[in-house]
Amino acid sequence: MAKAARATQGRQCEHPETDQIRLEDVLSALSDPIRLRIVHDLSQGHDDMACIAFELPVSKSTSTHHFRVLREAGVIRQHYEGTSRMSRLRTEDLEGRFPGLLSAVLRARSMDATVPGRTV
Repeated sequence: MAKAARATQGRQCEHPETDQIRLEDVLSALSDPIRLRIVHDLSQGHDDMACIAFELPVSKSTSTHHFRVLREAGVIRQHYEGTSRMSRLRTEDLEGRFPGLLSAVLRARSMDATVPGRTV
């Protein structure tokens, strides 16, 4: 069975349509360092990543909260594969809605990483 077909069966995650993604929600979601780290990790060329693949310094329930905020803001898309919830960055949707925003945020995060004493 094709990956796309599997993703449409079973449990579903709610996502805003592209034209319903709001700038305020995206910026709010990206303002948290943990969520920004998740977005950065997803931007590193991964198509889909299981939530457990992220090595986050928070509890499982807090991690779930961060993924939900990103999903509800329209930053990521999630689907189930078996018992794993897979996450994917909505790069094309965000670029179409807010051109250059995601790349600017990720570039700023990379620049912050070079500042001594700054953790990202």
